[in-house]
Amino acid sequence: MKTIANNILKILLSVMLGGAILYWMYRGFDFQQVRDVMLHQMNWTWMLLSFPFGIMAQVFRGWRWRQTLEPIGECPRTLTAIHAVFLSYAVSLVVPRIGEFARCGVLKRYDSVSFPKSLGTVVTERAIDSLLVTLIAALTLLCQLPVFMTFFDKTGTSIDTVVTQFSWAGWLVTTVCLLAIVLLGYLLLRKLSIYNKVKDTLSGIWQGIVSLRNIRNVPLFLFFTLAIWGSYFLHYYLTFFCFDATAGLGMSCALVTFIVGSIAVIVPTPNGAGPWHFAVKTMLILYGVQENDALYFVLIVHSVQTLLVVLLGIYAWLCLSLTKRLTLK
Repeated sequence: MKTIANNILKILLSVMLGGAILYWMYRGFDFQQVRDVMLHQMNWTWMLLSFPFGIMAQVFRGWRWRQTLEPIGECPRTLTAIHAVFLSYAVSLVVPRIGEFARCGVLKRYDSVSFPKSLGTVVTERAIDSLLVTLIAALTLLCQLPVFMTFFDKTGTSIDTVVTQFSWAGWLVTTVCLLAIVLLGYLLLRKLSIYNKVKDTLSGIWQGIVSLRNIRNVPLFLFFTLAIWGSYFLHYYLTFFCFDATAGLGMSCALVTFIVGSIAVIVPTPNGAGPWHFAVKTMLILYGVQENDALYFVLIVHSVQTLLVVLLGIYAWLCLSLTKRLTLK
């Protein structure tokens, strides 16, 4: 009961956080105009053209995931891995971040893949994706530094303020405290009766993490990684041409807003609702888009792309319900 209550509380807090940001952004907004924009002012052709890239981004992720599982002796069916990814994104709309565990559970249930090992590969994937986004963000920041500085000023964020919050002594104390917490946790685990079970689980996760060293086709892995984020970007960029206000902004603006939006979704709200809207809207305004047009853009694009995630999740659930389980390796 306590676990259920905690999960419900997490869901409510994430929904409330996203809802509060959206309410603050759209208070006093004329939503009737959104219907007119969608029916008479949008070019839906570009939105439809963006859908295949949104789908392929998840398909590429499924292919890459299967590739990382092979070195550790796990060979799930390709379709099962792809459907697991589809379902994971849909599940994360309800409970942020739970999708990573859900897709590992799907492989465990249908293809008898070790849950700890598959979770370890997910950790590896996320680390690689974070590194790639960081590199792209750094390059974008250097190319569009004046725009980002304006963004920090508009949002009340100062890089200098963040960096100078801690002195060297403060950083040292923080590091020592973190190390102490890790040591204390380790000692407590040693005392617990479930230590061996936890040790085996962590060992499985570690095997998944180090699986990257033994990937057979590294160029293919790199291709999948670039294809994932290239597809994500095109899925977003093509929506610029749906609206007159954003059609002429160019790829540099799309890249900046894409990176800012990708960073904003770190905030645990359903599909980044709220933080994504705020970050992308603010950047669009800095590029000269009128506030109402920016609000239309983020609301419609995010809603339509979220609907696509839901439909893919339903499709995956139906397919998995018809999938036979593999009990023998």
